[in-house]
Amino acid sequence: MTTPRILDEIGAKVSELVANSPVRDVEKNLKAVLSGAFGKLDLVTREEFEVQREMLAHARQRLTELEARVAALESERQGTAAPKA
Repeated sequence: MTTPRILDEIGAKVSELVANSPVRDVEKNLKAVLSGAFGKLDLVTREEFEVQREMLAHARQRLTELEARVAALESERQGTAAPKA
């Protein structure tokens, strides 16, 4: 059976041609150009985004708590304050 052997040889030749083809160079150059373009943009990583999102959620929760506390203190103050004449 020479067919599997021929197929292996053809596969090896195709792999060799692809490895030496200009397509690989174009791919490398394109990656370099895109990396440079993305480097100039003000982008953040997913991890940085998630950290900032958690910090914002915590700040929102704290703000809600403080707003409720201020509202309670204001209502307390209005209830005990003497009416102005």
